[in-house]
Amino acid sequence: MPLHVATESWAYKVPFRVSRGAEAALDVVVVTLVDSQGRVGRGEAAGVDYDGETMALLCAQIEAVREDLERALEGDATVTAGAGHGYADLATLLPPGGARNAVDCAFWDLTAEQRRTTVWDLAQLPNPRRLTTSMTLGIDSDAAVTAGARHYADWPLIKVKVDGERHVEVVRLVHGVCPAARIIVDPNQAWSCGLLNRLAPEMQSLGVVLIEQPVPRGEDESLRAYSGAIRLAADESVSDRAGLAKVKDLYQVVNVKLDKTGGLTEALALAHDARGLGLQVMVGCMAGTSLAMAPGMVVGQLAEFVDLDGPLLHVKDRERGIEYDRGLMQLPSAALWG
Repeated sequence: MPLHVATESWAYKVPFRVSRGAEAALDVVVVTLVDSQGRVGRGEAAGVDYDGETMALLCAQIEAVREDLERALEGDATVTAGAGHGYADLATLLPPGGARNAVDCAFWDLTAEQRRTTVWDLAQLPNPRRLTTSMTLGIDSDAAVTAGARHYADWPLIKVKVDGERHVEVVRLVHGVCPAARIIVDPNQAWSCGLLNRLAPEMQSLGVVLIEQPVPRGEDESLRAYSGAIRLAADESVSDRAGLAKVKDLYQVVNVKLDKTGGLTEALALAHDARGLGLQVMVGCMAGTSLAMAPGMVVGQLAEFVDLDGPLLHVKDRERGIEYDRGLMQLPSAALWG
């Protein structure tokens, strides 16, 4: 069978809590494409939980277009110079989201195999660099946050999850343990602009360099009253290029996630368009395995901020996973992806 869809569950080391709730494990869908010559491409997606995406929905979306995808495989649709994986119909078959992400990344992987090249060359990024990612500390007790900060005390970039009740005091704890680290704060839509303005001055003094999506999606206009100096990143408020116009004057950074955009093809386009508007780029993830981080590293070549620590949050990772050394990510093995 040329197209295979599987679901997997990857346990967290400790329950991962954000302002929306906590999870003990991350469920993902993995798409495997096999062409007529037996060449293989893989892609992984977790979906966008706050948009209601579930494993059942992602699998159903893929199954609904299986015949079209398999016809493309039978034709060995390969890349044309500078055009990504070359399967232009994908964006018309699947909406932005996890299902299209898994299929899109699998096509990129397969096309690199078919062309006997690398994804880096297909993306016109022939000299990829290693990336330094943040390490995420979820919402937890003071003791747990402090212990986590100590474990990553020599990392240069730490991301702290907060909510509407626990915020600046948690940042104080992390800064106290990691005074040299730059800190990203992520309320996941849990604040108001008023609270943001009250917290920003102290947070800046504590080494915070970026605040992600402080206010709820749909209330972004309230940020016109923001008076702080810390840069703001749009996350939930922008999924793909269609959302850029609404956020370009309210945020200084756009968080590009492949599960939101619907894959590497749109993620790269979003990153390029954001930079063209004078915005900085952050590449984020939905806490997947190295199979999901590898295409994220392609977008990371265009990013000022990198948050691709997913494998480090889980009990185990895939074989031949990406190697991390105090935040420094080695380039993925071709045996993994790309």
